Amino acid sequence: MQNASESSLVGEEYEVEVGPVAHGGHCIARTEEGRVLFVRHTLPGEKIVARITEGEEDSRFLRADAVRIIEASKDRVEAPCPYSGPGNCGGCDWQHAKPGAQRRFKGEVIAEQLQRLAGLTPEEAGWDGTVMPAPGDKLPPGEVPAWRTRVQYAIDTEGRAGLRKHRSHDVQPIDHCMIAAPGVTELGIEKQDWPQMATVEAIAATGSNDRQVILTPRAGGRLPLVELDKPVSVLRVEENDGGVHRVHGRAFVRERADDRTYRVGMGGFWQVHPQAADILVKAVMQGLLPRKGDMALDLYCGVGLFAGAIADRVGEKGAVLGIESTKRAVEDARHNLQDFERVRIEHGKVDQVLPRTKITEVDLIVLDPPRAGAGKQTVNHLAGLGARRIAYVACDPAALARDLAYFGEAGYKPRTLRAFDLFPMTHHVECVAILEPAEKGV
Repeated sequence: MQNASESSLVGEEYEVEVGPVAHGGHCIARTEEGRVLFVRHTLPGEKIVARITEGEEDSRFLRADAVRIIEASKDRVEAPCPYSGPGNCGGCDWQHAKPGAQRRFKGEVIAEQLQRLAGLTPEEAGWDGTVMPAPGDKLPPGEVPAWRTRVQYAIDTEGRAGLRKHRSHDVQPIDHCMIAAPGVTELGIEKQDWPQMATVEAIAATGSNDRQVILTPRAGGRLPLVELDKPVSVLRVEENDGGVHRVHGRAFVRERADDRTYRVGMGGFWQVHPQAADILVKAVMQGLLPRKGDMALDLYCGVGLFAGAIADRVGEKGAVLGIESTKRAVEDARHNLQDFERVRIEHGKVDQVLPRTKITEVDLIVLDPPRAGAGKQTVNHLAGLGARRIAYVACDPAALARDLAYFGEAGYKPRTLRAFDLFPMTHHVECVAILEPAEKGV
């Protein structure tokens, strides 16, 4: 019987032909013996040498990196980022692919997940198969959009800022992240030493000039004196409870979308791409078509982005109920929407709070669940409320497809689906599905 180290295949190399792209930023290949490989740093149709990075003799599949390209795809470019490639930073998945190919791969993943998990073709999902770039992100091969307004830097044991390697706690020190937004880059995080810190998160608001850093010390670590290249607020993650506390400056940043300003406190959630909030609000409102007097739900509502947009459109006789599990986000949402008398924000998990509201009927629903999706119980509850239309905002196509299958069983079908490339160079993609009762059109 082999021990664990003897059965490990890490470091073994195989010459393989690469198959289709798969969800997660890699492609599928098979060895001559039939072993399934999930390979990064390659493209469909290439012939490569793959080196195993994870897996053993009896593993269901193996993870690998393409360490030598024998026959390259026409979609391949030289990675613009010097920290991209096997064994380096794990932040970007597709630096080595042309921008148009990246969007095509994301579309292929969405289509595969819809078919496999929901039994839907693109046509049945109301989707034309395209993944749309944000305005200004359509750049020629070799150029990288600087879009990421929030970057969490990992700090190595020498106090140097960097980013995590793929599926690892190891830190790749860097002097510049190419996908970081200018407002993050101008802080100069990478130029500083961060002794006794575990992470430093940099936030550059797009609705204002607000800049913020959130420091997470190592166990027993003391905060350094923060002297960056631009004015910045400083927050600290407490060791004992994980709570975020203000050190100096504002405890929040001001973001802007749909002609409204939103306060986002203590490093709370806001879309990372500078145009994402506006793009998603527009897609949701175009899909829902709110009417004066509508009653709407905004689930997993964060700081109130969609609730504010709907409230603007349903008028004084309409009403919006938002539900959010993060206490600070609830406080921010109530602050952000205080000028709407008929907007209410409830604190708690959707699957617990929604039944307690005793709401039996609504006109519209928007939900933007976490990466795991809403789940069958919540979907069934929502389907029972008889909404005219439901907008589902998804950052994970697998979770979206699973929940669309549940909605289908509960009597709702997709009317339209749109996909947006709001995470260039990575495998992530944002989708907005508009659903309606299957038995009637609107």
